[in-house]
Amino acid sequence: MNVKQNFLLMITGLAIAAGCKQNSKTEHIDKAISADEIKSQIAVLAADSLMGRKPFTGGENKTIAYISSQFKKAGLEPGNNGSYFQDVPMVEVTSTPSATMQITGGKTAMNFTADSDFVASTRQEVPAVGLNKSPLVFAGYGVVAPEYGWNDYAGLDVRGKTVIVLVNDPGYKNGNPTFFKGDTMTYYGRWTYKYEEAARQGAAGVIIVHQTDPASYGWKVVQNSFTGAKLYLTEKDKHMSRCKVEGWMTEAAATKLLADAGITGDIRAIARKKGFKAMPLNREVSLGITTKLKYSTSHNVIAMIKGSARPDECVLYTAHWDHLGIGKPDAKGDSIYNGAVDNASGVAAIISIAKAFKTAKEKPQRSIVFLAVTAEEQGLLGSEYYATHPIFPLNKTVADLNMDALGDYGSTKDIAITGKGQNELEDYVQEIATAEGLTTVGDRKPGSGSYYRSDHFNFAKLGVPALDINNGSISVANGADFGEARQKDYTDNRYHQQQDNYSDRMDVTGMMQIAEIMYRIGTKLSDETTFPGWKPGSEFKAVRDKAMGK
Repeated sequence: MNVKQNFLLMITGLAIAAGCKQNSKTEHIDKAISADEIKSQIAVLAADSLMGRKPFTGGENKTIAYISSQFKKAGLEPGNNGSYFQDVPMVEVTSTPSATMQITGGKTAMNFTADSDFVASTRQEVPAVGLNKSPLVFAGYGVVAPEYGWNDYAGLDVRGKTVIVLVNDPGYKNGNPTFFKGDTMTYYGRWTYKYEEAARQGAAGVIIVHQTDPASYGWKVVQNSFTGAKLYLTEKDKHMSRCKVEGWMTEAAATKLLADAGITGDIRAIARKKGFKAMPLNREVSLGITTKLKYSTSHNVIAMIKGSARPDECVLYTAHWDHLGIGKPDAKGDSIYNGAVDNASGVAAIISIAKAFKTAKEKPQRSIVFLAVTAEEQGLLGSEYYATHPIFPLNKTVADLNMDALGDYGSTKDIAITGKGQNELEDYVQEIATAEGLTTVGDRKPGSGSYYRSDHFNFAKLGVPALDINNGSISVANGADFGEARQKDYTDNRYHQQQDNYSDRMDVTGMMQIAEIMYRIGTKLSDETTFPGWKPGSEFKAVRDKAMGK
């Protein structure tokens, strides 16, 4: 890829004018972010010409060229030793499962159909993998959590076997808020963890049972997100330590399979009973997967404003630039996943914030770093790579302020803090909210595990205090019912679907609201000499304390 050529190809006139300077720092902060600018940025980033912004495609080339050109035009310095780009080496694995998944060992064989009943892929970098009459085991939630006294794999040898596990964790809807974290998902509930733990246990295959409520998304999202070409960070062992097969199956298919093996009723209730033991199904699964492998390099985009007093310390802003690319046409004939909300909105916000910092009368004392990361939709890969290959040391990174999928239904009277209760950055949000007459709320759907689902998580798990906020549900203009209806419409009809498109009718004042709050937090952090920390009880506190020499 010739990035310089891509700069030359960019159409002039796409840049948006920065906000006007004000007479005082307070006035400038109040009017720093322009809704029109955010909207214009989204119009470019969500255009069909960017081909759904999928890594390893021409859409990536155009996207990163545009973002870096905006940083350069605003006067920001390159963030990686003279470059606006950080190379992220990855492998693209295109998995094609056999048309049916065969279950044998019962009175009659069962066949499940690819896509409609199950999805399956592999990370292993080989031409083909297969499960040949692999014994099936129902392993409950697939969780090993010593701090909760829970081990679904206790006394179980799953080598060569395939485990069927439930999405989310045992605490969800169990009626006891002190069991795990009640309805608030822990990392043990995330699909990424299920795959990781099954591999640690030596399983040949792992299949997650999809259920819409505990997953917080429908089967169509699974179909769109877990099929076709998938990207992974390159590993020395070529991912041979992972399970041969990683997959999902519908609740209907799982219910049929488990009932055939004698397990009926509420499988979630069965799996969360104290003392649950994994249950061999006395059935075998056969499934083959062929692969196509492509090795290439994607890119994070990084720019900075050097601090005037403590340039070795930085405040980090993040947003992922990627989306799902081009897929099968939907009912309207649209095949491009433009990702206007997810996450052209976040990138537009950090570009606007970067321009606000650059035009501010008073320059930040700490460095401000803007990182637009790749491959979030593939498993938070770009942020994982940066966090494990940081350009600015993590123990000198004051905080990560992340923006992802900002609401397009206008400003709200409440501000939603993802994973509320985690760290002291929330206090900064609360201070601003109180001054503006706003309230703060936690996750709208705590069972969805939102704190583990965007790029801030990769910084949090390495100890960097990380904040992700979004619009609440109480619309300033139209009330709570309107806001809730718009949120539901997005989740049901646009999230990871082709209909997440730019429209002139988008109300981006809520995006501006979040961007302004994040700008004000970054301004305050940049002028402080202290470092925010994690609150007592956070699973990330010990890591940070150790990194900071506490």
